[in-house]
Amino acid sequence: MAEAKWYVVHTYSGYENKVKANIEKTIENRKLQDQILEVSVPLEDVVEVKNGKEKTVQRKMFPGYVLLNMYMNDDTWYVVRNTRGVTGFVGPGSKPVPLTEEEMYNMGLKREQEVVYEFEVGDTVQVVSGVWENTEGIVRVINPEKRSLTISIDMFGRETPVEIGFEDVRVDK
Repeated sequence: MAEAKWYVVHTYSGYENKVKANIEKTIENRKLQDQILEVSVPLEDVVEVKNGKEKTVQRKMFPGYVLLNMYMNDDTWYVVRNTRGVTGFVGPGSKPVPLTEEEMYNMGLKREQEVVYEFEVGDTVQVVSGVWENTEGIVRVINPEKRSLTISIDMFGRETPVEIGFEDVRVDK
């Protein structure tokens, strides 16, 4: 079976929690727990100031929308689409479009995978692609967030820093 994906469902404004509850009830009744894995109404904490007093309240991040982590098939589509309060899936026509990896990461639905790299500061590396191909350098800075590192190369007798992607180097050992 293919991988479960996140889909967005449009609802009547103010019906997000009711739609979530109805879908969860239908999942339980039809025993679809293995096909519709999660129903979510993302909330965020917001500080409101009323009458000079600060109060932290939860507010819907996407009013009018419910997020579903599910395997798309005729049964799951039918269950979700025919839930009271649902106006349709987000996507062209009646074809639901899953969220991309980047969209899921930006919404906090998916955590970034831990980056594992084989080099350390001070290692000598060989550039294997790009403008600096076949150049040797010494690792000075490692940036896991950008998946890059800064290496020092010898250019015209001077040490010059160059930023290179992880995939463009290999460790010389």
